[in-house]
Formats: sequence, structure tokens, C-alpha cells
Amino acid sequence: MLLDSTVLIDALRGRPAAQRIREMRTTGGEPWPCAVSVEEIWRGIGDHEAPLARRLFRALRIAPLGVTEGEVAGTWRRTFARQGVTLQRADCLIAAAVDIDAELTTGNPTDFPMLGLRVRHWRVGT
Repeated sequence: MLLDSTVLIDALRGRPAAQRIREMRTTGGEPWPCAVSVEEIWRGIGDHEAPLARRLFRALRIAPLGVTEGEVAGTWRRTFARQGVTLQRADCLIAAAVDIDAELTTGNPTDFPMLGLRVRHWRVGT
């Protein structure tokens, strides 16, 4: 399962996503973030949160991002732009990382309208 930044923030703050990720790991599931989500977390955390974020990311495998994922993300942005819909670069790169054959887990499913993308909504912030 590919973890979006919203889910990672929730986990770092000790909200329900933290328990879901722990349960997933104990039942054989493999949660993955991608480098874009890592950057988004580091950009938004306070210095006091850095040790916890470091521990979280050391415990997870990072989904690869390369040329293929960049091509997919760029194609989505171009296609949606032609329809008058602006997709965020970060969201498209995160979604493109599902090439690991995973489902994208997010607190903001409307940010990921790409056809064929498997998205699971995890309620966050509570």
C-alpha cells in the first residue's frame, strides 16, 4: 500500500493511521511512501518532530520514482489540464509511484482522480 503524505502526517501525530500502519506490518502488508511524500513531511514538520519522522521512514521501504513514473505523472497533468483540471505535481508523482502494484492510501481521495488508480480513503485528522 502506497501511503500519501496525509496518511503519514496522521501517523506521525499518533492518530488512527499510526495504528493502521502497525497492524498492516504485523499482518504481512507492506506500507510504502515515496520520496515526494518524504519531502512533504520534512518540509512541514517542526524540529521536535524530526526524530520521530526519521524513525518512521527508516522502518519503511521507499517506492521508486524514475523516468517511467515522471512520464506517467506528466501525462496525467497534461491530460487533465486539457480538460480544465489542474492536478498538483506532487500528487501526480505520488500516484505514479504506485507502479509497485499498490493501492494509494490517502486522506484526500479527490486529489487523485486518475482513471485506473486504486485509491483507498483513510479518514485522517481525528
